Amino acid sequence: MNKSIIAAVVATVFALPGYALAQSTPRIDKRQENQENRIERGDEKGQLTKKEERRLEKGQAHVENLEDKATSDGKVTKREKRRIEHAQDKQSKRIYNQRHDEQKKAD
Repeated sequence: MNKSIIAAVVATVFALPGYALAQSTPRIDKRQENQENRIERGDEKGQLTKKEERRLEKGQAHVENLEDKATSDGKVTKREKRRIEHAQDKQSKRIYNQRHDEQKKAD
């Protein structure tokens, strides 16, 4: 019986950090998903050139890297969250500007 309790505690200890990482930034994750969808829609509608699309995808990857670094220790501080949200704000403006400029995808 003691071994099963210890095994359960060990399993819980190893499972919690993964759960915390998955649950730590749902708002940021949802916004990332929305911004990626905006890029995809811009591509589908021909509003983005291939170069613009690559540049925007690179910006999305940068924000994801910031998030990965912030969640690596299992806790996202207010400062880290502000930094990520600021990067998302900048990225959102870039997406809007690129989708609404006069450049179109070459057919």
